[in-house]
Amino acid sequence: MAFKDWFLETRPQFIILSVILVLYGTTVAFYHNSFNLFVFILAMAGLTSMHISCNVLNDYYDYKSGIDLHTAPTPFSGGSGFLPSGKLNPSGVFILGISTALIGVIIGIYFCITVGWGLLPIVIVGTIATLFYNTFFSKIMLGEIFAGLGLGLLPIMGTYFVFTGRYDIQAVFAGIPPFFLVFNLLFLNEFPDAEADKIGKRKHFVIVFGPKISAWIYTIFNLSVYLWVIFGILSGIMPVWTILCLLTLPLAFKAIQGALKFRNNRDKFTQAQGANVGMVLITQILLATGYFISHWSDIRISCCNF
Repeated sequence: MAFKDWFLETRPQFIILSVILVLYGTTVAFYHNSFNLFVFILAMAGLTSMHISCNVLNDYYDYKSGIDLHTAPTPFSGGSGFLPSGKLNPSGVFILGISTALIGVIIGIYFCITVGWGLLPIVIVGTIATLFYNTFFSKIMLGEIFAGLGLGLLPIMGTYFVFTGRYDIQAVFAGIPPFFLVFNLLFLNEFPDAEADKIGKRKHFVIVFGPKISAWIYTIFNLSVYLWVIFGILSGIMPVWTILCLLTLPLAFKAIQGALKFRNNRDKFTQAQGANVGMVLITQILLATGYFISHWSDIRISCCNF
């Protein structure tokens, strides 16, 4: 068992999402004049540990349920393939998943003690989402919602809290686009896996509503990201520079086109999945950039006014 296989089992290409989430949440706090390098590093370690745990446990349970034996993997869905191929031991994968979750919980408790117990609800919900996404939430049509919470809204709120020691309506508002984005990240990847997911007794939007209606739901959620940001800017809750996120609209339209027109064309749908991933990651980078620029812009305006 090579170290490389264990490393790839964590699906590092997807952990980029957690890195970006912490960066985004940090810029929201920085916009409100709060930053600490140690807190930043520890928050990054905590969220990436929980994300690794979610990926690894998902692989483990998909293998045990037989889902991974019936999927046609794409670069963006279908599991890592290490368990079906016999490269890794299932018990070892399970231990890795539980261990990384424990690391995340310990870091969360540390922040509760040092910053404030107001963080505890996020730690609890995040832990529950990580440990029970596959075995429970994905079977009662809550998988997409808890993905959007656990790797979208809550990390933004939690990161903001560990820097500032409080919650703020602006932080909640900033976390809604990641909720939509990550909801849709999982949602679109469920299209090619729907038949295999039925074997594992999953119950998600694509299975319940069918691909046609699901494609329109996906479209609405995709466009809601941009409408939310525009509303946030017009209402004065989000800074003007977050308008930069509209630069990913071409990726959004490509992903939408794939969902609406190319569900049965594997090559074109895989391209749509790639556009979807790009939209999810780059949109949040641009939102973070918008908050960062706005912090310095506000300082310059204040200096000029002074």
